[in-house]
Amino acid sequence: MFNSTLFFIWWITHSSCYNVNSSEVYSFKLALDDILAKQLSCLNISLTKDVLAKSKRRVYVYKATGCVEYDEFYMKLSKPIIDEIDKVLAKHYGFTEEELDFIIRSALPLASSKNYDIKYRMGDELSANE
Repeated sequence: MFNSTLFFIWWITHSSCYNVNSSEVYSFKLALDDILAKQLSCLNISLTKDVLAKSKRRVYVYKATGCVEYDEFYMKLSKPIIDEIDKVLAKHYGFTEEELDFIIRSALPLASSKNYDIKYRMGDELSANE
């Protein structure tokens, strides 16, 4: 659930937007029944495998510190699985299709923001002009 767009939106609105702190994690309430826990667990396993498969190992050598090696993760490449997590959470919270669509589209890259703006920010204006 912490790899969902829903959590990201919640975190952006309730935090400093710098680090994810334990207090923020614990205050994101979700009562998990067995079915929900199993669905999210399976999606989490899929997401972990997908993110790892699409990660890149980077190695840099610096004069001052020597060799630094780390993995880069590209979460946007795993968005379809993250969307599935949001669908499970939306069903749990009783969100409408429109609310789920808003959540999923909130994480689209800026390059896609024009379609988002047209649908959500200009919807009434566009309807009035037709």
